[in-house]
Amino acid sequence: MRIYCLIFIPLFFIQLKAQKTMDYLALGDSYTIGEAVPSKDNWPNQLVSRLQDEGVLINEPYIIATTGWRTDELIDAIQKDVKLKDKYDLVSLLIGVNNQYQKKSLEVYEKDLRKLVSMAIEKSVRGAQGVFMVGIPDYGDTEYAKEKNLTNVAENVEKFNRVASKIAREYNLPFYPLFTLSQKFFGQSDMFVEDQLHPSAKQYGEWVNSFYEQLKEDRIND
Repeated sequence: MRIYCLIFIPLFFIQLKAQKTMDYLALGDSYTIGEAVPSKDNWPNQLVSRLQDEGVLINEPYIIATTGWRTDELIDAIQKDVKLKDKYDLVSLLIGVNNQYQKKSLEVYEKDLRKLVSMAIEKSVRGAQGVFMVGIPDYGDTEYAKEKNLTNVAENVEKFNRVASKIAREYNLPFYPLFTLSQKFFGQSDMFVEDQLHPSAKQYGEWVNSFYEQLKEDRIND
């Protein structure tokens, strides 16, 4: 006589691969740290908050950015940051406005930016597949620029953006421009903080809106 035994394995004994929570590194200057806005309202934190609301498992960003930094200062800060993890699932880079404002050369900017892109890729778990770049906004017609009698800002910012866009293409990185979008906010006081130069939380939200869906396709769901 044959005896057949049915073995029932409770579901909790079945190991399912847990979805890893993403780590995000945001590199930049005042536009990344969010000059004069609460940290939760800068664009990297708004981006993370929106992703979390849609069910993406991602930690709050680790930000290396300070108001006034040029590319060389960001490089130095990354190299000296002792809290920096070995790898991140997502890395963003937005830098260059202070190179332009301080009349540093495009040649130096290009050289430094290539180094920063290489550093970002090195810090990415997926290499270039985990990195994206954001363009420099125009500030030429802000109240701050008018008071300082700044001239040719838009023309010069676009020169730096063209360099950044070119490098992004070379490394096959998404590049999300802000130049034209930022011009729409000139004259709207609620889109800027008190200095009427740096974006408000509301403007940062519009930045995220402008590239959110494309970023998900390019770097979150790919």
